[in-house]
Amino acid sequence: MTDAPGLAAGPEEAEQTGRDAYELVTELYPICRSITGDGVRRTLDLVGKRVPLERHEVATGTPVFDWTVPREWNVTDAWVAGPDGRRVVDLARSSLHLVSYSTPVRARMTLEELRPHLHTLPEYPDWVPYRTSYYRETWGFCLSQRDYLALADGEYEVCVDTSLADGHLSYGELVLPGQTAEEVLISCHTCHPSLANDNLSGIAVAVALARRLQAAPRRYTYRFVFAPGTIGAITWLARNQHRTASIRHGLVLACLGDAGGFTYKRSRRGDAEIDRAVAHVLGHTGGRLIDFVPYGYDERQYCSPGFNLPVGSFSRTPHGEFPEYHTSADDLELVSPSSLAGSFVALLEVLAVLEGNRRYRNTNPHCEPQLGKRGLYRMTGGHKDTRTAELAMLWVLNLSDGDHGLLEVAERSGMPFADVATAASALAACGLLEELPADPGSGGAA
Repeated sequence: MTDAPGLAAGPEEAEQTGRDAYELVTELYPICRSITGDGVRRTLDLVGKRVPLERHEVATGTPVFDWTVPREWNVTDAWVAGPDGRRVVDLARSSLHLVSYSTPVRARMTLEELRPHLHTLPEYPDWVPYRTSYYRETWGFCLSQRDYLALADGEYEVCVDTSLADGHLSYGELVLPGQTAEEVLISCHTCHPSLANDNLSGIAVAVALARRLQAAPRRYTYRFVFAPGTIGAITWLARNQHRTASIRHGLVLACLGDAGGFTYKRSRRGDAEIDRAVAHVLGHTGGRLIDFVPYGYDERQYCSPGFNLPVGSFSRTPHGEFPEYHTSADDLELVSPSSLAGSFVALLEVLAVLEGNRRYRNTNPHCEPQLGKRGLYRMTGGHKDTRTAELAMLWVLNLSDGDHGLLEVAERSGMPFADVATAASALAACGLLEELPADPGSGGAA
């Protein structure tokens, strides 16, 4: 089926999916996550209640290309008490208050001794920043500039009840087998703490796509990877280098719950089929395309020159381009069920293009075949735009010379892929088209 009807989502389904995705974001939001530890496992546990994840645990010290799996970090409690004994900073209020990967501390110190370990955002005095110290052993707290300025002179008590010890890095994986072993990779990062858009929204939309694909006929095999940013993707690639030859298309999902328009960052290749598929969908629904740069999320690992996989990054407002990025203002009010639903629907459209892209050969290539006697014009009688349906058939017939796929037909004609795919299905059913095998290594039609 060229139009991948199993991937269509109606308004009611989309609305319910948005609500379900927002519910997952809400459940995940309080968890103190980092690149390793029980917060990541709790996150994977919640994801695993919705889709069947396979959990992988990779031991500290494992070499992964030029990196090494770090020690595992866990936190029990963290706070700063002022001279009056009141806790002026407390992890219990928000997981952002503690610098991620802070080393254990239990001490008393003056305010001047404490200040170098405090982080604020003077330009946003009521927001708490998000800070990490993965690969440099230190400790620190984050608080609002307003609370920082209110700190009184005197002695402070500091408690950072954390552990940094040999353990494991955890990631989750879900594989949905398709008709072929060729794969679509969908990846999102699971390391950020209480940040709703970056990247709980990416996790929630990935889960929604996985649940939808479970119930749909699939041409491709879909591999979902839920891993900590950078080191998680590097670890997955190191352990799965032999699998990467099967990846034909890929997407990194992030920042999908805000109200901004869609943004797609092309793969390193720039003209991979996934790049063209997303460009086609956004050309009809709205959005912007940006070229690849080796900075951002895990697309930079998948697109590193040793792999050069066809993996792009799909988001709404990209990282660093919304003021709430990496602050406490990236909260449950920044994301919405409707935005999550819209991201889900747009991504389904992209996957429908990948699923439906085929190459055909016109079996009656000498002049136009007579469509009326085959009932094809009658087929279009109830169409909202009969001329559009007829024109789609003529475009498909004209370009089905064995060298053009349906995506190329859609690109050249300027018509939505769904119209082109529907026309191809009708023409194939009447024997006017014969499907050809995909080009080896292309992962698609052309």
